[in-house]
Amino acid sequence: MSSAVPLSVAAPAVIAGLSYLNAKTSFWYDWLLVRSVIPTGLATQLREMRGRLNAFYLLEDRAKNSSTSSVTFLKFEGRSYTYAQTYDRVLRYGAWLRKNYGVKPKDIVAMNFENSDTFIFLWFGLWAIGAKPAFINFNLTGSVLTHCVKAATTSLLLVDPNVVDKVSEDVRRDLDSVRIVVLTPELERDILATEPVRYPDEDRYEDRGQNMAALIYTSGTTGLPKAAIMSWAKTILGAGVVSRWLGWRPGDVFYTAMPLYHSSAAVMGVLNTIECGKTIAIGRKFSATKFWDEVREHDATIIQYVGEMCRYLLGAPPRIDPVTGKNIDKANKVHTAFGNGLRPDIWAAFKDRFGIDAIGEFYAATEAPLAMFNLSKNDHALGAMGRNGWLYDLVMSFRMAVIEVDTETNEPIRDPKTGRCRKVGAGEPGELLHRLPAGDTSERFQGYYNNAKATSSKILRDVFSKGDAWFRTGDTVIWDNEGRVFFSDRIGDTFRWKSENVSTMEVSHVMGLHPAIHEANVYGVELPHHDGRAGCAAVVLNGQPDEITMRSIAGHVTKALPPYARPVFLRILPEMGEATTATLKHQKHSLRTEGVDPTKVDPATVWWLKGGEYVPFTESDWKVISDGKARL
Repeated sequence: MSSAVPLSVAAPAVIAGLSYLNAKTSFWYDWLLVRSVIPTGLATQLREMRGRLNAFYLLEDRAKNSSTSSVTFLKFEGRSYTYAQTYDRVLRYGAWLRKNYGVKPKDIVAMNFENSDTFIFLWFGLWAIGAKPAFINFNLTGSVLTHCVKAATTSLLLVDPNVVDKVSEDVRRDLDSVRIVVLTPELERDILATEPVRYPDEDRYEDRGQNMAALIYTSGTTGLPKAAIMSWAKTILGAGVVSRWLGWRPGDVFYTAMPLYHSSAAVMGVLNTIECGKTIAIGRKFSATKFWDEVREHDATIIQYVGEMCRYLLGAPPRIDPVTGKNIDKANKVHTAFGNGLRPDIWAAFKDRFGIDAIGEFYAATEAPLAMFNLSKNDHALGAMGRNGWLYDLVMSFRMAVIEVDTETNEPIRDPKTGRCRKVGAGEPGELLHRLPAGDTSERFQGYYNNAKATSSKILRDVFSKGDAWFRTGDTVIWDNEGRVFFSDRIGDTFRWKSENVSTMEVSHVMGLHPAIHEANVYGVELPHHDGRAGCAAVVLNGQPDEITMRSIAGHVTKALPPYARPVFLRILPEMGEATTATLKHQKHSLRTEGVDPTKVDPATVWWLKGGEYVPFTESDWKVISDGKARL
C-alpha cells in the first residue's frame, strides 16, 4: 500500500507550516531588508571604485537612458519636467554658477529656498560642477540665520524671492563678506539662456564615500543649529535602500510637502525617486487644507509624512464632494504612506480614514550612521519605528545595542566594578547605540562641519570593551522580543517625578487618545521646593477648555496613567506654533524654560490637577507653591 500523502492534503499543510514559521521568525521581512541593504551596499562600493559617488551621474544616466529620458521626473505647481529636461536645466544652472560667480569644485554654496523646481535645479547644478550645497532652513531669521550661513564657511548665499524678507539689513551687515544673490524671475531667465555645459568628470571626482555631499542642519531645539555632514555614502545608502524596500510599482508617483532642506525629503524623497527612475511631485510647503488636493492633482501613490503632519490631517474636517455630498477622504490613489514619527494613537485612524494600505515608518537622522524600517500592513507592528526577524536581529546585534541611562544625568549607567555599560533586557527602555570603527570613527560618522566638540559629544567610548566606540543616538527605545523597536523618548525628555521615571512619549500617547485633545506635547517643569520635575502638557484642544471637558480629561489621565505620570499642569495653546520645528517635530526646550511661572506664561492658559480635577491655576496658587506650602 502506498504511503504517499495526497497533494490536496500536503500542499495546505506545507503552506500552513511555512506561514507559521514565517510568523515566528519574520523571515520574509528579513529577506526584504537583506535584498534592500546588500545590493545598495555593493552599489556604494562600486560607485566609489569608479569615482562616480556624485548623484549627478545617477540623474545623467536616467536622462540619457532611452527607457527613462522621457519619463516625468518632477512635478511642481502645474509644471513638469522629464529626466532629460531636468538634466538640461541642471547643466545650465551649474554653468551659470561657475561663469557668473566663479563657483569651483569643492566650494560650499548656501541655499535659502522654499520647496520648488528651482531648488532642485540649483542643488543638482552645484553637484554638476563639483560644488556642495548647504541647505538653509528658510524659516530662520536674525542671528540664527547668520550663524548657519557662517557655519558653512561660504562666500555665496542664494536666496528665494519668497523668503528674501528673512534676510534683513542686520543679517546682511553681519554677512558682509558673503555675496547674497536673490534668484528673481529675471535672473532665472538669464540662467535658462545660459549654454548647458557638462564639465569634466575630474571636477566631480570623490575618492571616498565619507566625503561631504551637502550640509544639512539640525533643528537646534536646545541651541544653535549644527551643520551635519551628509556624506556621499549616506545619499546612496539612504536612497538606495528605501527605493528597494518601498517596492515601487509601475506608474507610482511620490508626493512630498516636507522641506527639501531636510534629509528626509531630499535623500529619501528626491534621490530615492531618481534611484528607480520614477516621478516625484513636491508641494511648496505643507498645508493641511491643500495636502490631499495636491495628492489627487498629481495622482500620487506614495506620500511622505512626519507624525504631526498626520495628526493635522486627521484633525481637519472630512472632505465632502460639493456635487454628490459624498465623503471623499478615500478618493485618492495612495497605497503607501512613508515617513517617521507616526504615533501609535493615530496610526490606525490615519490608515483607515484615508484608505491607505501600508505604513512605511523609518527611523534615522541626518548625521546618524544607522536606520531602521517598519513596512506595516497590519496591527502587529503598529507604532514601531523599526522591526526585524531573528536573522536580521542576529546580524544587527553586533552593530546596535540598547543600554541603561541615568535620567538625572542623561549619562549611561556603568558597572561600578568594570566601568562598562549595561544592556537593557527585551521590552525595557534604554538608549540606542550604533557601533563605530574604533580607530577611525569618521568612516561611519562624519559628524558636524568644523565642530569637533559637537562631533565628539556623540561618540561614547569604552562601552563594552576598552577602546570601543559607539554613536549615541540620544533616543531611548524599547526593543521587544518580537523584533519590534518602539521609540520611547529623547534623552533629556524623560524626567523624574516622585522618584519615578516619566516617559513624555508614553504620556503624550495616552493624552492623544482623549477625543477633546488634538495635540499634546509633554515635558517636565521645575517647581520651588520640589525635587525632580512635575509633568506638564502643552495641549491643543478640539474645542474650548470648559469645565466638562477639563473634568473629562482629568478622569482620562487618572484612569490611564499611574499617579506619578499624570500631568500636574496643562497649558492650553491655540496651536503648537513655535513649539514645533519646521519639520513639525515637537520642541520642549522653550516650554520647559517657561514652566508655569505666571511671570513667564499667561496664567489664564494654565490648569492644574487639584482634587482629581483640572482647575484654573492662579497666581495665588503659584505663591503657595513658591512658599513651600503645596503638596503635589
